[in-house]
Amino acid sequence: MSDTAGTDGDIPVGGGAEREATVEGSSEQSSERYTFEDLSVVMGTYNEAEAIGTVLSDIETVTDGKAEVVCVDGSSDRTPEIARDHGARVIEQEPQGYGVAVREAILAPDRPVVVTTDCDDTYPMEQLPEFLELINEGYDVVSGDRLYHGAEAMPAFNRLGNHLFALVASVMMGTRVHDTTTGMRAYRREVVESIEWTENTGLSAELLIRPLMRGYEVREHPIDYRERAGESKLDPIEGGYAIAKSIVTVCLDERLR
Repeated sequence: MSDTAGTDGDIPVGGGAEREATVEGSSEQSSERYTFEDLSVVMGTYNEAEAIGTVLSDIETVTDGKAEVVCVDGSSDRTPEIARDHGARVIEQEPQGYGVAVREAILAPDRPVVVTTDCDDTYPMEQLPEFLELINEGYDVVSGDRLYHGAEAMPAFNRLGNHLFALVASVMMGTRVHDTTTGMRAYRREVVESIEWTENTGLSAELLIRPLMRGYEVREHPIDYRERAGESKLDPIEGGYAIAKSIVTVCLDERLR
């Protein structure tokens, strides 16, 4: 574990008074500096016609239209049509759950940096340059931490659940993490391609836990979290149980590797 100085508020994976650190990684870092032309922003989309246009417009504005956007879509509304109108690559898929869609989305691009986000306008696309810069500094995974600033836009029950998920994952991994279920992360493409992803509802937690437990360099980075547009598709009780089960399953699986 190494503690380093850097951007105020950056969260140490594994703990530390200044909340900034890394997990020592196993990948060989390239000296190449990536630009938005090397970036793919991917998401699973399901009946988010109210928000998807705003999200894609924000990505286009922030990246000057240079980032690739991939949507894996199972919608019955105008979401895929709106996405295509904004220049996104849309992969249509029968609805099979969050994880199935996002798993296909992260493996679809061939650009070297992959950023996941949600299509409900809760995540700050204006922070994409910060995520790309941290990848250029040598991190394998940059994980957006919604809870650092309080996440007041998140329902209180969900906020409590996310703190508990992070606590359970931290205990089981032996490494302090602060937000296991964030939907906004940046990855080097070789990371997502090197791991077999198994979870569905709990994929967001798996996407943090497996790289961490395999020794990749991971950094949690504070992000602003906004109130979602439209209605959530996830039942908080049923979904919470599935996520908790995934955290336990994935941590045990990684310990037994």
